Amino acid sequence: MKSPVSVAAGLLRGRSPVTTWLLGALCLQLLATGVHADDVEPLESTIEMIRTALVTRSTTCRAIISSFIARIEKFNPTINAIISSDTDALPAADKLDMKLVPGDPGGKLLCVPILLKDNYDVWALDTTGGNSDLAKNGANVDSAIVKAFKDENAIILGKTNMHELALEGLTVSSLGGQTINPYDHTRTPGGSSGGTGAAIAASFAVVGTGTDTVNSLRSPASANNLVSIRPTRGLLSRTGILPISFTQDNLGPITRTIEDLAIALTVMASVGADEADNATLTVPPEARGIDYSNGLNDGDLEGLRIGLLDGFWNHTASNETTPVNNALASTIEFLKSQGVEIVNVTDKIYDASALANYDVQQYEFRESLDNYLSSPDRYGDRPTTWDQVYESGKFLVVPAQYQFIKNASVSSTANETYATALKGIEMLKQKVNETFAKFELDAAIYPEQKNLVVKIGSPTQAGRNGILAALTGVPVVTVPVGFSEPSQDAPIGVPIGMEILGLSFSESKLLNIANHFTRLRPMRKAPAFADSTVEAGPYLSVPIIQPNAKNIPSAYPVGKLSS
Repeated sequence: MKSPVSVAAGLLRGRSPVTTWLLGALCLQLLATGVHADDVEPLESTIEMIRTALVTRSTTCRAIISSFIARIEKFNPTINAIISSDTDALPAADKLDMKLVPGDPGGKLLCVPILLKDNYDVWALDTTGGNSDLAKNGANVDSAIVKAFKDENAIILGKTNMHELALEGLTVSSLGGQTINPYDHTRTPGGSSGGTGAAIAASFAVVGTGTDTVNSLRSPASANNLVSIRPTRGLLSRTGILPISFTQDNLGPITRTIEDLAIALTVMASVGADEADNATLTVPPEARGIDYSNGLNDGDLEGLRIGLLDGFWNHTASNETTPVNNALASTIEFLKSQGVEIVNVTDKIYDASALANYDVQQYEFRESLDNYLSSPDRYGDRPTTWDQVYESGKFLVVPAQYQFIKNASVSSTANETYATALKGIEMLKQKVNETFAKFELDAAIYPEQKNLVVKIGSPTQAGRNGILAALTGVPVVTVPVGFSEPSQDAPIGVPIGMEILGLSFSESKLLNIANHFTRLRPMRKAPAFADSTVEAGPYLSVPIIQPNAKNIPSAYPVGKLSS
């Protein structure tokens, strides 16, 4: 454990006179209070752990942030989760430490390190979407969600790699390359928010963010032994987020615990109604201003009625499906042992493949992206339309995207088939409400992915079940339910996740169920390769992350599709 003297010496070494004076005042505080730089261990740390350490003056925000930077420096080269770093992280930590001199400055996310998916706008950080041609796509203002984080005294560490423009779930991009699953280095981390999933699993930060147009929050949570929530459509503002579909786009947090998930969601939802995002204007007043961390421990699981959506299973045995089915079967038996009544729902409409017919991304994508890229809130040497992005020849194409890209380039919301799909979505919303009423359900469950997360080089992230919530806009929480058997590639197994779906604005109920479940049946494990402590700084600057585009698998070409 470092002494306060060694911390002070490291902070002051090589600084200018003015900086030395400022940091000297901080170091005197360290000496007076007996602060140790490693009193907070980043591995598996939580929001509450960080707050307690700061409020009791047992460490500093700089020491905390430095310790997370040390983990990123040591472990990120293995999994390639980070695409850029925020050089303002340590100065922001220093400012918080100066505020701590007179007392607790407050903030629900006091000195909590956060990593953002690289489709969230942050002032002075480019928003690339993983695309090489958008490497200089700057934002004049923070996105609404990032501003909310900063208002609660969070520290932004940087941005995570993602699948190019969030159009698939393999988390490979022309700018950032391939992100690796931290539990099995031969597999993808899910996606499209896979960089966030891999980073939070390896304890590079406490909170991560993602977006979700079909599966993209829940897929990486499932594949990385984490929890996530896709909230009710409209609860969170999407202003300042690189878009795909204004009907299906959503966003949310990814964390290691339900408690942290609830706090992060509370902060994100505090933005409230946003004139720049019409979906937020439809949220009833009673669904605003909720602290989702309240009531997490109320009641228990006994007496709940939970539906099993049978159509979201692949009952054919195989090396990739059997571990998932076994984990879910064990989970169902556990729920029954806690007094939960399980109701089998066999309605044929609950089938991910069939629901894909209502997916409206291809109709809305070009219009949504053009509006974003041409916004006056943007600056830098960048394309201003989708056509320019694609025609640059720098776009990464995976096999599953071929047809989507062709369709998106010619489709629009004026298509007759678009109107038909929207009618199908309304029918589906009604069907979900009817199912919950008919069976008197508190929630519904199913595996997030019918099979284990796919291997690197696979043509698509097959078998995911996220489309039901994406189309209907209802909330869903993802929780870990187990691992496959350990193997040479996966020392503790490949993580498996389950979705818990509810009716609109039932976030509090779902988080309560998930909290009881994860406390009674804890499944969280750190990945073996990063399950160790790391000697921290002291850091006088934040290292610049170099995106590793060199590790793109040959199966994923960069360039335009052949005619």
